[in-house]
Amino acid sequence: MKQDVYDTGTTTARPRTEGSSAAGKSDDPQEMMKKMEAAGTPGAGHRALEHFVGNWKAEVKCWMEPGSPPNVSSGKAKTSWTLNGRFLEEDFHGEMMGKPFRGRSLMGFDNTKQAFNSVWVDDMHTSMFTSEGKGENGNKVITLEGRSTCAATGRRDIPMKVVIRVINSDKHTFEMFDGSKGDARTMEIIYTRQ
Repeated sequence: MKQDVYDTGTTTARPRTEGSSAAGKSDDPQEMMKKMEAAGTPGAGHRALEHFVGNWKAEVKCWMEPGSPPNVSSGKAKTSWTLNGRFLEEDFHGEMMGKPFRGRSLMGFDNTKQAFNSVWVDDMHTSMFTSEGKGENGNKVITLEGRSTCAATGRRDIPMKVVIRVINSDKHTFEMFDGSKGDARTMEIIYTRQ
């Protein structure tokens, strides 16, 4: 004897048809596997990131307050593909507040969300900065948004924006803006290929 399955998520219970989930999507394992494979295959969004692969010298400017003179330092970065071309990994070496500084980022393109995303960690913080956003102008400009914390001031949930611009085949910029200060620029890094 077959037992009916009912979708009780609505005010009127109705039988659920075989081969469909409560959301009306197919739950055929082979169809689900095809969708997962398609979503996990690097594509056009990943190819747009190819520019960033390589060895770079970096000129870094940091602003503590809007209108103040920037703290200027230099650094270097090596960026390469990882996890079979799904993510870019950047290993950054520079200085911060007169001390050696190392950071690492992962950046990719989420085929399911159709969005670029990034995570940043470094050896001066215990927090991660994650951000997500879209590309424009043929993905030559990528704008990511996320929320940050500031250990120095104790401020939390600070809206931040990152804008990455490909200038030419050997140069790109990375800018960070603090949304809590009217999108004041807090950092600019000019990357030049070595």
